[in-house]
Amino acid sequence: MGDLLFLAHRIPFPPNKGDKIRSYHLLRFLASRYRVHVGAFVDDPVDWKYASDLHRLGVDELCLRPLPRALALARSLTALVAGKPLGLAYYKDRCMSRWVQDIAARPSLEGVVVFSSVMAQYITMLPRQVPAIVDFVDVDSEKWHAYSQTSSPPLSWVYQREARTLLAFERKIAAQAKAATFVSSVEAELFRRLAPEVAKQVFAAPNGVDTDFFSPDRHYPSPYPPEQRVLVFTGAMNYRPNIDAVIWFTKTIFPKILAVVPAACFYIVGTQPAEAVRRLSAERQVYVTGTVADMRPYLAHARAAVAPLRIARGVQNKLLEAMAMARPVIATPEAAEGIVLPPVCENLVSATPNQFAAKTIAVLLQGKGKEAGRKGREHVLQNYHWDNHLERFSELLTHPSLAPIISVAKEATGGEKNADEPDRTAVPR
Repeated sequence: MGDLLFLAHRIPFPPNKGDKIRSYHLLRFLASRYRVHVGAFVDDPVDWKYASDLHRLGVDELCLRPLPRALALARSLTALVAGKPLGLAYYKDRCMSRWVQDIAARPSLEGVVVFSSVMAQYITMLPRQVPAIVDFVDVDSEKWHAYSQTSSPPLSWVYQREARTLLAFERKIAAQAKAATFVSSVEAELFRRLAPEVAKQVFAAPNGVDTDFFSPDRHYPSPYPPEQRVLVFTGAMNYRPNIDAVIWFTKTIFPKILAVVPAACFYIVGTQPAEAVRRLSAERQVYVTGTVADMRPYLAHARAAVAPLRIARGVQNKLLEAMAMARPVIATPEAAEGIVLPPVCENLVSATPNQFAAKTIAVLLQGKGKEAGRKGREHVLQNYHWDNHLERFSELLTHPSLAPIISVAKEATGGEKNADEPDRTAVPR
């Protein structure tokens, strides 16, 4: 087994939120093929205890660095003067740099996989002959652009600046890397349009679903009173797109549902709910749980999952986890983008508040979600196996040139119905 360097902006364990689910499965896959050295940051003090879990996963050498929020924000301010992306300065660390340089000096190093654009700043320290893959996951610069469109000055100016400077960095680093990977064909194609000079180096490397873990065949005790007709939203509730989604649903869509289905209840299930989310519990039949030991009972006993996101990038785990649990999912087009859905599931995608409410009411009252739940589970079983999708990283690292796998990239970005859209899943949230 050769040496491989793996860099991530957040410790890839436990796999309890979107980015950590993907980074965990990617690391697990690579550790079965290489002697992996991992460099990552710890932004939650609770996560320090998981270093031993990474070693049990097969990690050879580990460099974990603390990421105090106040200090990181102060570092970001220096980037304003330098004209660089704030996110790069946020994750700039001298000890991490020295450790990466030490690993890079080893002749046994066969490759590098960088998870997220902000960690790509460290590959400039590597020898040019070492193949580096940057897993951008999403086009982060486009996320900041979306934030700028929905914010007021001065934040909108800061976000637009971040979008512009980060895109310039993404293009620069993609040109230096052997390959740039994204979580869906939609994200890969978007980056090709934004960075046409590196189009041949851009690939889709989708996620998967742990369908044994997210299985409707297991027994889960119900967390809900029996008289409730539950709609559930899952996700990290300190994340801006999720916050916007549940507020919009509660204020704009849910009252329309309650007017027809008085027993309807809306549960917001996820870690670290922001104050704006916690205040929603004062609304009629809206419940905010905060962190739960296991997300699966909340999915298993809900009538449907809702994904009313208006800001979204990449692939939404919440859709695919719910599908794996055989739950119907009513989603906005933004939430469903990047996922090729079977027709009965696609029929629940709703573009307007009235349409969203009407389709949700039909699921609650007319049982129209049963077929969507069944077909969704079948679709996930057939198309979203983790190792099948992660094999692309092995191909990219081992091929002397990208030419032999260009056909794979075309399949990944051509909208093949059952080939290329997935999620991130694993351990209880």
